[in-house]
Order: sequence, then structure tokens, then C-alpha cells
Amino acid sequence: MSRIVYVNGEYLPEEEAKISIFDRGFLMADGVYEVTSVLNGKLIDFDGHAKRLERSLKELSMNAPVTMDELLAIHRELVTKNDLVDGMIYLQVTRGAPGDRDFVFPDPETTPSTLVMFTQSKPGLADSPVAKTGNKVISVEDIRWGRRDIKTVQLLWPSMAKMMAKKAGVDDAWFVEDGFVTEGSSNNAYIVKGNKIITRALSNDILHGITRAAVLRFAAEAQYEVEERNFTIAEAQEADEAFTTSASAFVMPVVEVDGVKIGEGVPGTVAPRLREIYIEEMRKQAI
Repeated sequence: MSRIVYVNGEYLPEEEAKISIFDRGFLMADGVYEVTSVLNGKLIDFDGHAKRLERSLKELSMNAPVTMDELLAIHRELVTKNDLVDGMIYLQVTRGAPGDRDFVFPDPETTPSTLVMFTQSKPGLADSPVAKTGNKVISVEDIRWGRRDIKTVQLLWPSMAKMMAKKAGVDDAWFVEDGFVTEGSSNNAYIVKGNKIITRALSNDILHGITRAAVLRFAAEAQYEVEERNFTIAEAQEADEAFTTSASAFVMPVVEVDGVKIGEGVPGTVAPRLREIYIEEMRKQAI
């Protein structure tokens, strides 16, 4: 059975879903997105994702197509219609389809935003076997645009970075700018020295991760020291542990960077513990 997806107010079989060829998301990458995980049929940290969506829209002077309450109702309806147990819900808002291609923004009063949403089933999402072995990463120059804090659909370089990692026989890539790690291709990056968790501070240089915020809060509550500052690849290679966070992978250990093992080359104690805490707490707070 095909998925039921959401397109501008309608729930449709995925085969029937269509948007205009003049949609600015297609022509200009003029859009933003969010991914909310689902565990046991409930939404993980929806409020955080909704608030970041509102911020992304505001930063791009883009109108929200629905209220956040309506957005929550759509998420829940998609979970129900698709019998989603574990997985993700992807949503994308674009500036709409003005009827022709133009660099100038269309009038939002006459060209409504486009909203599309769909589910992705991932049985056993919280029990990924990769979490027990960890990821290996390579470093890639960060040549993305300067507003990485806005979660736009401009994902060509992250996609290319993931393909570079695949070609290198590893799992993912970390971006490096001016000698320092910014973030992973689709996640925030961290290293661990002793009881201290080190990660780049929030700025326009990185995505303000929703999972990042929750994990750092839980880490502080668990008596880990958190230091927000830049770090290098060399420093990562000398760390006790490393890990990433994202909405779809939660907390994921990193065991190798550019061919150098981190610690013993296996997940340590901090990342698995944070993953355990995060999943446990998010299950309690899921809606």
C-alpha cells in the first residue's frame, strides 16, 4: 500500500501528489524543512521543531502556510493514516508557485506558500545497530552558504559530502572551515575529553539542532561538563570519544576521523549513556 502524503490541505496517495513546476522550492531551493521523529506512534520534540520552523520562515521572510496547532494536527493525522509506529515525518515549506520563474519574491498575498509532508517508516529506529559500533567519518571543506542556522532545502553540498564519505568507505563527513569543525553533513558534532563534552557554539555557522539542545540539557543534568567552542580535526583524533546528534539518529558514536581511531576505536561510555538518556526522556515527553 502506498503512503498517504499531505499537499497543501489534501491527504493523497503518494502517486497522486503533485506540485507546480514553477514552485520556488524546485526552481530556487527557496524553502525550508523539518524532520520530526516518531517513536511508538508519538512525536519526538515536536515543539522544538515547530519553533525552529517558525524561525527559519521568519529569517527568509516567508509566510507560514498553517498555524503550529494545525501543523501538529497534520502530523498526527499522517501518523494515523499511515499506521506509523517508528520513523520520521518530513515537512517542507516553500515560497510557492507564482506561475513563472523570477528571482524576485512573489507577493505572498497572491502566491501562497507550499506545504508538503510525508512519512518514512523506520522500524526499530531507537535500536539502530550502528549505535553499538559507531560511525567513521572523513573531513570535508565547508563551502556552504553563510546562513546554516536556517534549515533550508539547499542540501547539495551535504549530499555530495555524504557521497564522498561513501566513496571513501566510511559513514559520514564532518565539515571543516578555517581549520575548525563546523558540523556533520546532517548532524551536530561533538568530542569528549574526560567528563567534558565539547561542541561548537551556536551561530550562523551551524544548524541550531533541536536534538543538540535536548542532549546538552540532559548532559548537564547528568553532571557532564559542557564546553561550547571550536575544535579541530586533530583535537578530535586525540579525544576520548566523539559523537553526533540529529533528529533521526539521536546520539550516534563516532569511532574514527580521517582514518584515525578515536580512543579505542569503539563507542566509549559517554555517547551511549547520552543516547540512552535522550531516548528515555524523549519517550516520556512524546506527544
